[in-house]
Amino acid sequence: MTNDELRDLVAGGETLAVEFKADPPDQMVPDGNLVQAAVCLANRLEPEPAFLLLGVTNDGQITGARPRHGERTDPLRIQALIANRTTPSLAVRAEIVPVDGLEVLAVEVPETRHPVGTVDGRYFRRARGSDGKPACVPLHFHEMQTMQAERGLLDYSMLPVADLGEEALDPLEFARYRRTIQESQGRGDAALLDLDDGELARALGAVEMVNGKLRVRVLGLLLFGKQEALASHLPAHEAAFQVLLGPDVAVNDFFRWPLLRLLEEFEGRLRARNQEEEIQVGILRIGIPDHSPRGFREAVANALIHRDYSQLGAVHVQMHEDRIEVISPGGFPLGVRLDNLLVAGPRPRNPMLADALKRAGVVERTARGIDLIYTEQIRNGRPAPAYDRSTETNVVVVLPGGKANLDFVRLVVEEGRQSRPPTLDELLILNQLTLVHRLTTEEAAELVHKSAAQARSRLERLVESGLVEAVGSGRARTWRLSAVTYRSLGQEAAYVRQREVERVRQVELILQYVESYGRISRGVAAELCRVPPHRASLLLKDLVERGQLRRHGQRRWSWYGKP
Repeated sequence: MTNDELRDLVAGGETLAVEFKADPPDQMVPDGNLVQAAVCLANRLEPEPAFLLLGVTNDGQITGARPRHGERTDPLRIQALIANRTTPSLAVRAEIVPVDGLEVLAVEVPETRHPVGTVDGRYFRRARGSDGKPACVPLHFHEMQTMQAERGLLDYSMLPVADLGEEALDPLEFARYRRTIQESQGRGDAALLDLDDGELARALGAVEMVNGKLRVRVLGLLLFGKQEALASHLPAHEAAFQVLLGPDVAVNDFFRWPLLRLLEEFEGRLRARNQEEEIQVGILRIGIPDHSPRGFREAVANALIHRDYSQLGAVHVQMHEDRIEVISPGGFPLGVRLDNLLVAGPRPRNPMLADALKRAGVVERTARGIDLIYTEQIRNGRPAPAYDRSTETNVVVVLPGGKANLDFVRLVVEEGRQSRPPTLDELLILNQLTLVHRLTTEEAAELVHKSAAQARSRLERLVESGLVEAVGSGRARTWRLSAVTYRSLGQEAAYVRQREVERVRQVELILQYVESYGRISRGVAAELCRVPPHRASLLLKDLVERGQLRRHGQRRWSWYGKP
């Protein structure tokens, strides 16, 4: 680690992956505290480099570390100390980094796949304390299971339920599973329909044989369990349906039912409250519901499948007057973040449970159900789903309702009839342009969670289809809806207003530049206003004709100054 790298870490303050420690007056930090801190950082969830910096106070003051076990600290002895006092043995990398005549001991802690503890059986993890600041807290057994599930080392749904046999399974739920396959319009696994209850349970991995005796797994309880068995043997499983009208709770029902029964119940309750309006597109009559049943089903199924079943807490489905919120216990799986949600590979927390519901035809077999949630939301004229309220302990998806943008729906339908339906990336870009009117390539890339080159490709495809137009050139290029698109949306005046606002702003920029620097050339004006050179020439010519600028020189040597 270089001096500058250490200063950058210190400047960033303590985080879930960086911990500071300073020696108390006239003594040094005990070895046990160093080992505990290393264990704590090793049991982190995010796969980012973690560092323990000894010789830095909690508020970021560099005080230097005292020599340990001799006249000078030996980094190799620190590495051996931590390796010998942890189980499984933790291989850290330690080094001394000089800063302003002081020495800081920097310990890099690697990511581990299994929980790490001290040799005397203590386990800690890095988390935010009650004051919101990073801290080391005890790592409990159920959290170890969550940690292993996050890393793909444990499928909680495959754990056996002690002393529970086939008497805990409900034949009606097996019949429900088969009916779900039949009604899935070819998405389910039809080969499962000919199996009897026992064969179906074994085919899905819902039961296991131990010493000749059948035992039910968590998966079996979630799919086929009787209500009393679920309540007594899987207390973490619970789901709530709530209708909230402002501060009032109109409906507040909690269930401990098998998953397919839960899904049917929630879908039925949505149907009872979901209103629909129709639009005419050519000879087609298209219904636009308040909330897409397919998107709702996928969001609720994802919450039930990917929740953390080792953590107490119910899956909440909350219907507000203008939105639906689905809240699931357990944060995003390892590697999934808000900025890569649309491109992250499938990382199910309970893989066998996810597979069983895919085979039933409940969720997308492509494992890209989140794409369906986004697509259904936008093509129905609603804002995109929002996951930004999610935390380390809960995933929250908000499905906005309210008044649909019917003109946008017509635009999408017409585009699909004339050429091809817009892709999800294109829908996201078009939807955002109706809200903010203009995007840079970088903003579009951030929106679709892809690289700038990929985003530019989507934008150029929209230009080819006549839905979007480019403004400016090179790195200064921006993108907006075309005149044809504004007309389709019934917003012709908005397009004219955008162009006029753009021109006024360009004139202001040119005049401000001349006021500051005394002169401007066509090339500088083009770069300043983010327009092609010929467009900059027209702007400058117009300012000369209006007497606001004066031209000097000829052709390529010409420049413009105050009149």
